[in-house]
Amino acid sequence: MTTPDFATYIAGLPRVLAGAAVLFRGADGRILLVEPNYREGWALPGGTVESDDGETPRQGARRETAEEIGLDIDPGRLLAVDWVHGAGRPPLVAYLYDGGVLDERQLKAIRLQEEELLSWRLVPREEISDHLPGSLGRRVLVALDVLSEGSGTAELENGHRVG
Repeated sequence: MTTPDFATYIAGLPRVLAGAAVLFRGADGRILLVEPNYREGWALPGGTVESDDGETPRQGARRETAEEIGLDIDPGRLLAVDWVHGAGRPPLVAYLYDGGVLDERQLKAIRLQEEELLSWRLVPREEISDHLPGSLGRRVLVALDVLSEGSGTAELENGHRVG
């Protein structure tokens, strides 16, 4: 049971948003991107973590991926955590998980959530910044480095490594 003083204290704490995405790759190393219909540009499969409903970042990444591209795949290891400042919104903590390499059967099974997505494509590493500008593009490039180096989870601020 919560006391009124504790509830008031909690209500006054700073707020942050949480998002989670999954980094899927094709057999040739290209990265799976999706094209949202509600904003310009490209994104990774993923979205908002429904933390008010008790959802964890890993659960949110899996749910969003299943909803957006129709693949219900348990995310692999956490590749990066990014603290992203934003104008006109609270900061975002963005979790990026390894989705592994999708085989031809899985790629053919992709079914887009038509309410939110227009298309999908596989993009080579050298074109990531063209499709994902700013912190998201930097986050993906660092995550690819983490995978190739076999290093631990990267801590980021606005897509730049810290620590």
